[in-house]
Amino acid sequence: MNSRVQGSKQVVVTGIGLQSCLGCLEDTWQNLLLGRSGIKLQQPFPELPPYALGLIENEQILQNHQLSFPLLTKALVTDALKDAKLNTPLSDCGVVIGSSRGYQATWENLLSQDKLFSVPQAISWLDTLPHHGAVITASLIQTQAPVLSPMAACATGIHAIARGYELIQTGECERVIVGAIETPVTRLTLAAFDKMGALAKTGCYPFDLKREGLVLGEGGSVLILETVELAQSREAKIYGEVAGFSLTCDANHISAPESNGRSAAIAIKQCLQRSNLTAEDIDYIHVHGTSTKLNDRHEATLINYLFPHSVAVSSTKGATGHTLGASGAIGVAFCLMALKYGYLPPCVGLKQPEFDLNLVTKSYPASPKHTLCFSFGFGGQNAVIALSRG
Repeated sequence: MNSRVQGSKQVVVTGIGLQSCLGCLEDTWQNLLLGRSGIKLQQPFPELPPYALGLIENEQILQNHQLSFPLLTKALVTDALKDAKLNTPLSDCGVVIGSSRGYQATWENLLSQDKLFSVPQAISWLDTLPHHGAVITASLIQTQAPVLSPMAACATGIHAIARGYELIQTGECERVIVGAIETPVTRLTLAAFDKMGALAKTGCYPFDLKREGLVLGEGGSVLILETVELAQSREAKIYGEVAGFSLTCDANHISAPESNGRSAAIAIKQCLQRSNLTAEDIDYIHVHGTSTKLNDRHEATLINYLFPHSVAVSSTKGATGHTLGASGAIGVAFCLMALKYGYLPPCVGLKQPEFDLNLVTKSYPASPKHTLCFSFGFGGQNAVIALSRG
């Protein structure tokens, strides 16, 4: 992976589009700082029991469940461009948009004989392939630059940002639109996670002694990456800088993290080294924090081993639910908001911590200079990215 060496390009974020069960970027951020959760007990499929879920309630985006993924993709890209004050066409802008589920809901319904869940005739199976979020984005901005679509389980979002960062570092592009989108609440996904015993019954409580498991959520985040020179030349707002990243893999188990945490620790150390940072430089860590027994213990052990106790830590999945492949992109957006506006987001739902960490239980003003965002996915996918104040 590329390291941030002397002479490398400075890559900054100039626009963010975000949607979660708490609303758009501004609504989600304000609700998050107030400690609110968008998770509710809901029953989207009559043949399945009710589950705690983080569903987007924006009717304009989710007016048709079968079209929710492309509608959400278009909305996020449009919001990010507007936030960055960019107009189309952007023929030289790269695209890296990922998803771990994509059109799975449509695929399930294509196989279903139940007319209640029939797929609109206007949808072609060619428009439901995993890379179609990137294709939609490329079409919207009318680009002729590289178009990529990573898929790396729950690490997809950080993978997408890392690939965009690389396109700029290698000189392929000066600007790249990156991110990940997920509408994962489908019958098969719910039944599968339920069968694994991973789903919570009432809500998501990361790092809590009585945590129950994960809560599936819908959402995504799209970011505009640019060279600092390009951003400054047009007097763009800068949220922060992508300082560096690392991607590793345990190659150990399909769903459980490596018990000794070796590969994840390597990812953290490499990210710090490539960002010219030390563990002591980090002010805040947005952890993966799924609220499962294994993941939270795994992350707590890593943090206690590698970082001073003073580093602030939180997971926001207690507010948004686990958006799977999009979770890393959403986490990065929250890190950037913390850097830009000087508040640390809380670990919503946490009442009785199990681990000796400096957990943010209530939002408070701070002046973080350097943050990390973790994503740990099925298949042993480890992704760590460093964000610094621009």
